[in-house]
This record gives sequence, structure tokens and C-alpha cells, in this order.
Amino acid sequence: MSVERQAACAWLAKADHDRRTAIAALEQTPPITDTAAFHVQQAIEKLFKAFLVSVGEVFERVHDLEVLCNACAQHDPVFLALRTRVAPLTAYAVRFRYPGPVDPPLDKVQEAIDVLEEVRQLVNDRLADDSGSRPHPSR
Repeated sequence: MSVERQAACAWLAKADHDRRTAIAALEQTPPITDTAAFHVQQAIEKLFKAFLVSVGEVFERVHDLEVLCNACAQHDPVFLALRTRVAPLTAYAVRFRYPGPVDPPLDKVQEAIDVLEEVRQLVNDRLADDSGSRPHPSR
């Protein structure tokens, strides 16, 4: 396995942990939407970084999902279709990490998880195309 492939697998594993944490937070009674929102953003960020390392791209330590999506699109234009959907989720990286006036509504976090699943599918498909097999088991 190439160094790029190993690095991509490591990013995918961390993204999966964030995804599973987001889902688990929403399964609580009542749902923990602030934590879920944060982990959705983190999972998408790590999925984009998995793709970027898989193509040998060196990226800055950035958390802006639109910037990362654009970087992915330089290697595969199909990512452009996600840009407007992921861009607003960048705010989830900080907005809900600290006490504030309002937690995100459940329906908005569920929509964000739908976007996460689209990104996850796209990245897994792109990485599978490179090797013929998925780099990380889907759960």
C-alpha cells in the first residue's frame, strides 16, 4: 500500500469516528445537536483531507470546508457540486463548541448528516476507483 493510500485510510478512520459520534449524539434523549453539528463538520473536513492526501496534495491546516472542497475539485470537478452545501457547515467547527444562546435545530443537523453521507460516498467512490476496492470498510 502506498504512503498516500495509508494516509488516506488514516484520515478516513478519523472521519468515521466523527461521523459515528455525530450519529450517536443524535440518538440521545434529548438529541445532543451541538456536539453532533461539530462532529459533522469535522467528519466532512477529514473526508476532504483523505481525498487530498490520496492524490498527493499538500494542504494547509485549514478548517474551511469550501476551501477544502475547492482543493478537491482541482483534482476532480465533481466535488464542485458539493461546494454550496458544505460551505455553511464550516461554522459548525466553532459556533457550537462553546456555550452560546442557541443549539442548532435537530432538522438542520440531520440535513448536515445527509450532506456528510454524500461527501462520504463521493470520497469512498473516488478512492475505490483508484484501487478497485474501498480503502476503509463502510459501517
